Amino acid sequence: MKIQFKLEKIKLMIGSRFTEFVPEGNDRYRFDELLKIFLQLLNISAGNAAEALQWLNELDKKYQLTENDYGIGDFIEELKEKGYLKDDQNSPGSFSISAKTEKAIRQQSLEQIFSKLKKSAQGNHRTPFSGSGDESTSERRDYQYGDTLDQIDVTSSLKNAQINHGLDNFKLTEHDLEVEENEFKTNTSTVLMIDISHSMILYGEDRITPAKTVAMALAELISTRYPKDTLDIIVFGNDAWAIEIKDLPYMQVGPYHTNTYSGLELSMDILRKRKTKNKQIFMITDGKPTCLKEGARYYKNSFGLDRKIINKTLGQAAKCRKLGITITTFMIARDPYLQQFVRDFTKINQGRAYYSTLSGLGEYIFEDFVRNRRRKLR
Repeated sequence: MKIQFKLEKIKLMIGSRFTEFVPEGNDRYRFDELLKIFLQLLNISAGNAAEALQWLNELDKKYQLTENDYGIGDFIEELKEKGYLKDDQNSPGSFSISAKTEKAIRQQSLEQIFSKLKKSAQGNHRTPFSGSGDESTSERRDYQYGDTLDQIDVTSSLKNAQINHGLDNFKLTEHDLEVEENEFKTNTSTVLMIDISHSMILYGEDRITPAKTVAMALAELISTRYPKDTLDIIVFGNDAWAIEIKDLPYMQVGPYHTNTYSGLELSMDILRKRKTKNKQIFMITDGKPTCLKEGARYYKNSFGLDRKIINKTLGQAAKCRKLGITITTFMIARDPYLQQFVRDFTKINQGRAYYSTLSGLGEYIFEDFVRNRRRKLR
């Protein structure tokens, strides 16, 4: 039997060491590869570890993901050792995922959708506008009408006055003034609205998993790259309520109608409390508004476009516009009459709308989010 060797250079030591060569590119999956699949299955199963592991077993049987010396049982033990799984206190003998796993799902979502992000400094979103910003630069320019006193570089201006007029006849004129160039840095408050009505899983199409993936990727993007921004996430069905970022993997569709009015109302309440000047709503939905809450009862109509529901929802779009809140709607449906509603909704709010496929949803949101960072919102 012929044995191959690889040469390893040993730091801080003169000489070399020979070890047995282990070929790369093995088509069998070890821990890291299995973990990627497991995290994806957790997203689909709404964080149900037992269900995800059952699916992983089935995949292993069909596609032989593991080898004899490393099976799914070994993978589960390694998940426990590395802190990805913990014993479920409510169900002895079962597992639940840990906070480490929740973060890993968000990180994988970010890599999946925003893999083309260029590395940049952490912190804020810069705009191409110069002026009365909050970060000084090394650039200087002549004074222009409208510049404030705190922008004037006193040292450079006095130096110019001395050069232009001399010390014997010293004076300071408008033409001597130099202004310190500042850059705007936009801090943005975003509310992400996710439709969890029953239509998100109708007709055998899973629309909620891509929506969850986008939400987790956006949450991870903002928390790691734009920590001065805020992101609130709400879900809406018959009612609307806020959820925490850690709850995202467990989000599920319910037997709900679509109360877009309630979702917008809660979004406005949240954004009113934010001190940032730039505020926006991202709304992911696949259907028309079909529900309103009137006191203790619900008014519902799933057939066509109910004018009572539509008019009240359009009224919310107008309110957001008055508050300076831009709404970007991501419609993952192609019905012409639904698109007409979105056009009317967008026109009233003066926002934006995308008619996205499920596969392109993340890219659309990423492009819109970053573009908003490069300009001043209303």
